[in-house]
Amino acid sequence: MSQIDWSVGRLAYGFFMAVALTAFVLVRRWQPRTQTSHPNLNREEKFALAMAAFIGGMLSAKLPFLFFEANGWFTGQVWIADGKTVTTGIAGAYAMVELTKWGMGIQVKTGDSFALPLAVALAIGRWGCFFNGCCFGIPTEMPWGVNFFGDGPRHPTQLYEVAFHAGMAMVLWQLASRDRLATHRLQFYLICYCCFRFATEFLRPEPELALGWTFYQWFSLIFAAALALQWRASRSALPEDG
Repeated sequence: MSQIDWSVGRLAYGFFMAVALTAFVLVRRWQPRTQTSHPNLNREEKFALAMAAFIGGMLSAKLPFLFFEANGWFTGQVWIADGKTVTTGIAGAYAMVELTKWGMGIQVKTGDSFALPLAVALAIGRWGCFFNGCCFGIPTEMPWGVNFFGDGPRHPTQLYEVAFHAGMAMVLWQLASRDRLATHRLQFYLICYCCFRFATEFLRPEPELALGWTFYQWFSLIFAAALALQWRASRSALPEDG
């Protein structure tokens, strides 16, 4: 396979990120209308949660690079560099929204309003990663391998993520349309993503930590466990029938 020309990669990355953000806003507004997908919040509460998700996501998306870069916290170089990761970004956004809700005394469940829009946005945004030539996989002899930098075909792990998030978007649409898994659709989606990311990390050229697993595998495992415990706790808190 001949090497792909990535000269327009940066431009394509910016384009797909902009389209992903626009899609997130539109899908969140026009997704199937249920009580949990359109929670009863005032304008100030909606703005506060949106800002919490944005700030939490942007800051935490840099965490792996800050930890692995010497003096990254103090020089500021890592903060303005390209590197960032969706996995910790999602977790940071999730945690920041939960903290903001707690601080503002918001009792309404809001996760379902984010699940479908997030899946659509990530399915679009990963195309930007593909054309930018980042987040690629290890070398492969599979016929769909992509030659990113002239060193031979590699797993296009960005496109694997496109397929995953697009598939989850269809599942979440069906769940929302039938009002299934109410108040737990975001947790369901993120746990599925953690499992997917754990599995596909074996196809990525990331440094191994304990047990031969990468940082992202350990993080996915911990994040999925935290989501599952939160899910169980919220179900246990429901009043008994009778």
